[in-house]
Amino acid sequence: MRDQGTTRGHDGTRITTREAAELLGVKPETVYAYVSRGQLSSRREPGGRGSTFDAQEVAALARRNRREPAGGSPAAGELSVRTSITLIEKDRYFYRGVDATELADRHSYEEIAEWLWTGRLQPGITFTAPEAAVTVARRAVAALPEHTGPTDRLRVAAIAAATADPLRFDLSPQAVLGAARTLIPTLVAALPPLRPDHRDEGPLARRLWGRLTGRDPDETSVRALDTALGLLVDHDLAASTLAVRVAASARAHAYAAVSAGLGVLEGPLHGAAGGLAHRMLLDVLDRGTAAPVVADELRAGRTIPGLGHRLYPGEDPRARALFSVLEELPAAAPALAAARDIVSTTARHAPLHANVDLALAVLTVASGMKTTAAETVFAVARTAGWIAHTLEEYEERPLRMRPSGRYAGARPPQPLPR
Repeated sequence: MRDQGTTRGHDGTRITTREAAELLGVKPETVYAYVSRGQLSSRREPGGRGSTFDAQEVAALARRNRREPAGGSPAAGELSVRTSITLIEKDRYFYRGVDATELADRHSYEEIAEWLWTGRLQPGITFTAPEAAVTVARRAVAALPEHTGPTDRLRVAAIAAATADPLRFDLSPQAVLGAARTLIPTLVAALPPLRPDHRDEGPLARRLWGRLTGRDPDETSVRALDTALGLLVDHDLAASTLAVRVAASARAHAYAAVSAGLGVLEGPLHGAAGGLAHRMLLDVLDRGTAAPVVADELRAGRTIPGLGHRLYPGEDPRARALFSVLEELPAAAPALAAARDIVSTTARHAPLHANVDLALAVLTVASGMKTTAAETVFAVARTAGWIAHTLEEYEERPLRMRPSGRYAGARPPQPLPR
């Protein structure tokens, strides 16, 4: 498709895709990516064979890009990265402008992933893992020691899947999307099932269920897991997501970018927090009350897992949404009561609200899952968000995520060490 020359519309000078790309300093494909994210508007002229763009609008975007080479205007000491994926505002969060909790309530994890990647919903979409990738990923994961944690298993599976994809170095949007739609189900398929009769059929949540618990996958329980996956798809620039964007800035392929995110996720202040809340819930259920458990945590100088979030002065909207679904699950009643006991006990001294880690712990405890299950759910869910950030970062200037060090060591020249 060819663009026509510069034209003039009722709203001012119109320029072609090629001219817009040159003004922005990007590829023509990136111009259309700006359109899909709502940062530019396009129009087809009568009889034209290509899209045209408002010159003033393109110039304004170019000025913003030059003014904000690494993002927006950061607060003192904080890194800020311009993104059109997730907005967190007033105890709510939004995926591409749409309330994320409503999306998770009405749509599957795969549908939400597609919305985050493309800005389009595809009802009923499911992701399928290619046999070659699953075979090599399972073989790699099976070679790990039995005590290997879930994030390590997923990281090894991601690397193995990369070796089975000869097109992994193609960073075009369509190639990355194709890899994403096969990588996520491959990660799930690489994990060993906990039931001998487990079958990899249906939506991703059902396939993942059989790798987290040996219990039968009733519809309400699977829906709760699917909701949790949808709620956890993305959460702005979390530590693991920043690592992903740094890797993508250096033009690492999508598998490597996801691997970078998985490497950061293991920390107790990030993906592993749900496991800490899981253990605490089991302790409360065993003792019959939260008071001694909370006291033990505080006496040891630890914060209470599953409470408070630096981005939400009130209740974490992800926790609120997941608790609402769990209330429909009879098996979750004891764990829900224990979680409420923890919140009310702690509230006597600190006005902390439940966060998504506590809600995720209720799901894993109520479903008979292992302590590490929350970490697995978090990692699988967040992979979709990492892909979205990878795609977005590929559209930016390469290596822009390269800060300069502020040297604070001894001033040269220093004598040679002896």
